Amino acid sequence: MKAVRFYEVGGPDVLVYEDVEQPSPAAGQVRLRVAASAFNAADNGMRAGFLPIPVALPHVPGYDVSGTVDAVGEGVDGLAVGDAVIGFLPMERDGGAAEYVIAPADSVVAAPASIPLPDAAALPSVALTAWQALFDEGRLEAGQRVLIVGAGGVVGKYAIALAKRAGVRVVATASPRSIDAVRAAGADEIIDHTAADLLSAVDGQVDVLLNLAPIEPGQFAALVALVRDGGAVVSTTAFMATPDDDSRGVRAATVFVLPNRERLAELVSLVDSGELTVEVSRRIPLTELQALHAEAAAGRVTGKVIVLPA
Repeated sequence: MKAVRFYEVGGPDVLVYEDVEQPSPAAGQVRLRVAASAFNAADNGMRAGFLPIPVALPHVPGYDVSGTVDAVGEGVDGLAVGDAVIGFLPMERDGGAAEYVIAPADSVVAAPASIPLPDAAALPSVALTAWQALFDEGRLEAGQRVLIVGAGGVVGKYAIALAKRAGVRVVATASPRSIDAVRAAGADEIIDHTAADLLSAVDGQVDVLLNLAPIEPGQFAALVALVRDGGAVVSTTAFMATPDDDSRGVRAATVFVLPNRERLAELVSLVDSGELTVEVSRRIPLTELQALHAEAAAGRVTGKVIVLPA
């Protein structure tokens, strides 16, 4: 089979498109014929060596995947050859930037039926990140208010939709190029962060501040004043500390997405019911994955890109 692997960490040129022996599933595993994998910023970080995920080399990237069950290992119940599934694969193991991939059976769920199977690869980790940030770490409840900083990205738009569904009022920051998309996602209030000072533009305090943007640490710390006493500051920017305010009971949490099969299945049902929209901004062949990593290393990848093996 064809796959993209890297044998050492480094720049995008360490990625090699090559023939690899087709793997076989062990007990508790399934083999997927890959429909698509999704590119995530963490793929770039693991390849470059600055994200501390203990991968075994050589490593196939692409931990978000969609595909069809092609073979089933011993002891697997509830999955059969031919099933269309999506999965958030263990990040330290080989991923879906290949024609076939081995997946733990408990890492995959039935794919959405309402969208093309390749596009479904764009859902798992970003939607799980949004959910975990809002509800597991933020502990948001109906009637509360959240400020989402950097809402114009993929995670931000999922967060808006999920918060609105839960009865949470959403204040979102966006740049002029993403304001329309943030409005379409359902934000109640939108602040153009390029033209306004957040500390004065936000009317009153919020229950949770969710940061999805690489803002300056000093600016981030100042924004804690926008959070009510006993509220929370949640961030996905793991490369810098999330500020808190112990004097007012404002806690801090940094999100690094975790697998959750039950939650992923629930997110799939929200896609099929029309409550969540899966965003795919670009589709590329596997042979162009190195070029995509080069774009990411230069900071030029926007939206959600999926990678097609054929």
